[in-house]
Amino acid sequence: MPEHTPSTDAAPNRPRSRTDLFLSFTWLALQGFGGVLAVVQRELVEKKRWMTREQFVEDWAVAQIMPGPNVVNLSLMIGGRYFGLPGALAALSGMLAAPLVLVLLLAALYGSVADSAAAQGALRGMGAVAAGLITATGIKLIGALDKNAMGLWVCIGLAALTFVAIALLRLPLAWVLLVIGSGACLWAYRVLGRTGKETQA
Repeated sequence: MPEHTPSTDAAPNRPRSRTDLFLSFTWLALQGFGGVLAVVQRELVEKKRWMTREQFVEDWAVAQIMPGPNVVNLSLMIGGRYFGLPGALAALSGMLAAPLVLVLLLAALYGSVADSAAAQGALRGMGAVAAGLITATGIKLIGALDKNAMGLWVCIGLAALTFVAIALLRLPLAWVLLVIGSGACLWAYRVLGRTGKETQA
């Protein structure tokens, strides 16, 4: 489990205990129907203030390139950062326990109405809402890129390139991460190295 320490200023708050982690991620998970990114950003950055916007963007990027669901990876990272392995397990348990029970119940209920037009229409409507939530959160987080070492416009260019590669050209995600992600990492490393030399001088 990687320990990722963001380069930005510390967040104003932190989890009080492992129980706080468990309960907070349980509540977060129970809200995360569809647009989980929007819920995670609102709860951790705006309400609990466990992370700054810049920290969230950095940690979410790491969570995305790790195997497994993004929000589960993020819960492990946050729990591990504050309370080590017990904290990571507490956050993970909160993330999975209640949703597992609910999903099993909903799956049993959905099986009896899956073929009805009303159920299919409801799912299509929820899909549109989830897409809107994710888009709105992405726009809200653009401001955090101002403090990125590569600069706002380079970040926007990389985001646009990634969108074209995945949404329009339909290239495999693994190749997009390998090519564009590696290029972004190398560019950031170069910028940070140059900045470090200027600071030392």
